[in-house]
Amino acid sequence: MSDTRSEKNELDEAACFYHSYPQPGKLEIAATKPLGNQRDLALAYSPGVAAPCVDIAKDPGKAFDYTARGNLVAVVSNGTAVLGLGPIGPLASKPVMEGKAVLFKKFAGVDVFDIEVDETGIDKFVDVVTSLEPTFGGINLEDIKAPECFEIERKCRERMDIPVFHDDQHGTAIIVGAAAMNGMEHAGKSLENAKIVASGAGAAALACLNLLVSLGARRENIWVTDIDGVVYEGREQMDEWKGVFAQKTDLRTLDDVIDGADIFLGLSAGGVLKPHMVERMAKNPLIMALANPNPEILPEDAQKVRPDAMLCTGRSDYPNQVNNVLCFPYIFRGALDVEATAINEEMKHAVVKAIAGLAREEISDVAAQAADGKLHPFGPNYLIPTPFDPRLILRIAPAVAKAAMDTGVAKRPIEDFEAYQERLRRFVFRSGLIMKNMVAKAKSNPKRVVYADGEDERVLRAAQIAIEDGLAEPILIGRPDVMRMRAERFGLKFRPGDDCEIINPQDDPRYRQYVDEYLECVGRKGVNPQGAATVVRVNTTVIAALTVKRGDADAMITGLDGRFRKHLREVTDILGLAEDMHDYSALSLLINSKGAYFLTDTYVSEDPSAEEIAETTINAAEHIRRFGITPKVALLSASNFGSREFDSSAKMREAVNLIWERAPDLEVDGEMHGDVALSSLLRDRVMPKSKLSGEANLLVFPNLDSANIALNLMKVMTDALHVGPILMGASKPAHILTPSVTSRGVTNMTALASVDAQSYYEKAQVAGSEDE
Repeated sequence: MSDTRSEKNELDEAACFYHSYPQPGKLEIAATKPLGNQRDLALAYSPGVAAPCVDIAKDPGKAFDYTARGNLVAVVSNGTAVLGLGPIGPLASKPVMEGKAVLFKKFAGVDVFDIEVDETGIDKFVDVVTSLEPTFGGINLEDIKAPECFEIERKCRERMDIPVFHDDQHGTAIIVGAAAMNGMEHAGKSLENAKIVASGAGAAALACLNLLVSLGARRENIWVTDIDGVVYEGREQMDEWKGVFAQKTDLRTLDDVIDGADIFLGLSAGGVLKPHMVERMAKNPLIMALANPNPEILPEDAQKVRPDAMLCTGRSDYPNQVNNVLCFPYIFRGALDVEATAINEEMKHAVVKAIAGLAREEISDVAAQAADGKLHPFGPNYLIPTPFDPRLILRIAPAVAKAAMDTGVAKRPIEDFEAYQERLRRFVFRSGLIMKNMVAKAKSNPKRVVYADGEDERVLRAAQIAIEDGLAEPILIGRPDVMRMRAERFGLKFRPGDDCEIINPQDDPRYRQYVDEYLECVGRKGVNPQGAATVVRVNTTVIAALTVKRGDADAMITGLDGRFRKHLREVTDILGLAEDMHDYSALSLLINSKGAYFLTDTYVSEDPSAEEIAETTINAAEHIRRFGITPKVALLSASNFGSREFDSSAKMREAVNLIWERAPDLEVDGEMHGDVALSSLLRDRVMPKSKLSGEANLLVFPNLDSANIALNLMKVMTDALHVGPILMGASKPAHILTPSVTSRGVTNMTALASVDAQSYYEKAQVAGSEDE
């Protein structure tokens, strides 16, 4: 017990520190428009602000065009039923409401103002909420006690022309509905015939039961118990909301009514469901023990007596976590995007089906990481998706939007759902917009990409996406039985060896040819025939490079394990440099909220010469154009256009002159400070006639130290997505990733490798025709 208390105290201290530093609270307001000069001020406020005000006065719908209202939700509470803390009041509830705001922003890009109202009277509270309608596109009622919450929501919905959603009721109900649908399907039962026993009759429990009824459950099969026992006809002190589920019965306790139950729904208190009760439930029972922090029964205790039971809890340390974050951000995302006037029953049903359907799909790599390796394909331990599954927004928001349109509550119907899906996809995978052209090019002529780390989960996931999306033809190096076993364990559909080629280092008919080829490359570098035979058995980077060199693959990807330099030496030994290159270099792409920035050289050349910097810059610019982006290049230095004399600044100046001479069409300038590269306003002050306009998107550093330090600082400080490193200079397409890369990163690099291979063969074809 003392250990538990110690852990709790440590968590409490950490939570208070988290909320206090580096500044109090979890929210801030950030401007979305520049305010850097007098004209900006005139546009943002007086006199420019008058124009949109007049337009909105004429047409209220214009508020969605000119203001943040169309992406702004109010999280409103009076603090009468906060989490497991009870009626702690509106001020004490503020950390919870701020937390809800953070979840909205993180998961769906929805902005939130949290509003804590010091009022417990129903009518006055409703007056406060309804008066907020001009400010917000939606209202999320939160932590309001039952039964007042039912009446508050009903009255607000009647008076307001925007969505009003009490998440404690409906959010929980939607997740429970999805779990019930999938649980009954897995058990071979129907929701219509299922016996449902509920422990708890508060807002969440009653909302769950009402939604289950609307999904097909029958009221006569539902038994409700609360702190006073069974809800039965004629019971005293029973409000109308509970009375809907009153049974005509002499049974009075949970123990009395649990026999033969197919579903137990617990939203009450820890420990109320005893093992001997679970023993008497129906075959393959679904137990949703959702009390927090202690469920009505612990999953391990339930499964001791009923191994066939399916368990859901509200906790993150067990499978099947019923967490409202699975749905509420995306419900509002879809509702706001069509300017819905309400969130109706049809929209909730659409969400239930979307969540239930997603659980039957394969588990995404992000969801797998969130599960800490505890992966379960659809079944008893995976009835609902994890809260961190990035596909939730892609399934739920469109389902909500479409249901709103179908039921006539959408003021702004979506005309192009494919474009809408793409916009949501770009939000989820921030690389989506930048990678769009690259992915399209890869699909136009997919090439054979060999993966040195074929047994790695990230590679297996990327290989399946490559097959499904037509990005490339994957070739996996590794042990076939290991790859197949892992693909099955991760819930992937494709089967290595059947759906894609495998190179088994222990048993490949080309082994002897590969050894001979390797000896040709390294025989004069201290490697004897016996050593070569061993290397080609165990070194998958060597095998991948030989595969590309021999033409058995068009491009290679390695580096998910081990040191970058070691892999580069092996690529160098076998593939070598392209004829016109002096050295390798690495280009990294960082994507953050402000846009896309390319950095070079981030991984290879420690102290490149001016000649090598010019070569790297021109090569990097060519790669950037493949993304459909016009390169704007800044060569960086501690010197600002000659302001200080260093060897490195002189080197960068010389490199600029070489680039101007060799690539006169490339927009490039330097040497300059980093802030000057990203601000034309600052640049104009020191170099009004700069050959670079606007903001640079390719930043060229004087050495490896500065480039790599900047890359990692920018990545962390701006929460940027890293694509790369993109290896430049090899004679044939080869990329060396880093151990921190994600499955999405491997997928992005697969598209890049495929496009690199296309470019390589196009150049080879041109060179061949010229020789003829």
